[in-house]
Amino acid sequence: MTHSSSLLHAALEAAELGGRIALAKWRAGILTEWKADGSPVTAADRAAELGIREWVARHFPGDAVLGEELGETPGSTGRRWIIDPIDGTKAFVAGVPLWGSLVAVMEGERVLAGAAAFPAVAEALTAAPGEGCWHNGSRASVSVIENLATATVLTTDLSGFPSGAHRAAWDALARRARVSRTWGDCYGYLLVATGRAEVMVDPIMNPWDACALQPVIEEAGGVFTDWRGHRTAFGGDTIATNAALSRVVRVALGAEGSDE
Repeated sequence: MTHSSSLLHAALEAAELGGRIALAKWRAGILTEWKADGSPVTAADRAAELGIREWVARHFPGDAVLGEELGETPGSTGRRWIIDPIDGTKAFVAGVPLWGSLVAVMEGERVLAGAAAFPAVAEALTAAPGEGCWHNGSRASVSVIENLATATVLTTDLSGFPSGAHRAAWDALARRARVSRTWGDCYGYLLVATGRAEVMVDPIMNPWDACALQPVIEEAGGVFTDWRGHRTAFGGDTIATNAALSRVVRVALGAEGSDE
């Protein structure tokens, strides 16, 4: 087993652990709190992140950890785990199954492996550079659709666009597509990576939202960039597409300077 393959399996194990902890509290009437940025957090978010952190400390002692809910723990190995214990907490608290637990392993801004577990729908993804993207144990790949008129395009929240220009660009893209939906958060990237949608757009993303998803999309044969066309999980926004529609979508959204 290669080092990348080992991390691929480790990331999946950690994400699935977080997913199991969260699933046990899903639709159980737990209290929802609201953070200063207007996003929700629950005891399930904190319990899932704590469980993943404890797992990392046991299996990868000395590695740093950055989590959405519990902040940063420094390390000594040069490697860092990025955790979003429940991506899609608004869906989670509403009893909607379109949420997941995300785990990425990093060196600097280079993603070594990423995984996303979707326990409410019994699906999981894991990927590492050069090792492929795996969906429930089988190789995953993006679709080969090359015409927007037959494509499905997704975003998380129509109220989340930071400017009128961003929203106008999305609206124009959506009008050209066969289907446009807000099957959002990490679930939208699952759909792109497995060929069930062609485009997923998020105008606001944190590292814990994006890092696990970059290798998932790229190793499935897709293209993952920020809104300026740069291949990164640290751009603050994301565009994920299949390969065939990569250029036309990024031109439509004004993603210039692409280094895909």
